Amino acid sequence: LMKSINRKDTYQFLFNVQNVLPVIVSQNIKDEASIVLSHTNLLLGLNVLKNHINYQYNLLSCISGVDLLHTTHRFAVIYDLLSVKFNSRLRVKVFLNETTAVQSSIPFFVNANWWEREVWDMFGIYFQNHPDLRRILTDYGFEGYPLRKDFPLTGYVEVKYDSIKKRVSVESLELSQEFRSFSYDTAW
Repeated sequence: LMKSINRKDTYQFLFNVQNVLPVIVSQNIKDEASIVLSHTNLLLGLNVLKNHINYQYNLLSCISGVDLLHTTHRFAVIYDLLSVKFNSRLRVKVFLNETTAVQSSIPFFVNANWWEREVWDMFGIYFQNHPDLRRILTDYGFEGYPLRKDFPLTGYVEVKYDSIKKRVSVESLELSQEFRSFSYDTAW
């Protein structure tokens, strides 16, 4: 019997999750429940949420990365889970700095393989114990991580077709204007 979780039940659900898992923060914004876990408790949390009889979040629908430049925890990794049995969604968030690795969630969700590779390729967030962590969206020779906020908008190299050589050439990019840092504190 399918049972949908309504707004009142969402608050009770978050309260129950906090009693089972070491949750740092829980939120309910517009009937969307989310919890924040420490990166050290991520696998425990995913395991409980997937296998506990009261939760059954058996489907990982997405893993996203967020760059929070100029904060203590620069990156956030967000896991979107779905419980088909209870018709419920949950976001599990983990905040990291640049040197912290996240444990791979592939032992619990096989489809995490591609999502983790994408997050690593775009943000440079390392997933420990990932069986095949390599670039998936950019070329193997690509330098940097394009969705980081400190990545230059123009990139580092220019790729173009050279009609004289009849092949694609890669050249270093030279900007005609220096990078400027703007201060909005004063009007002038």
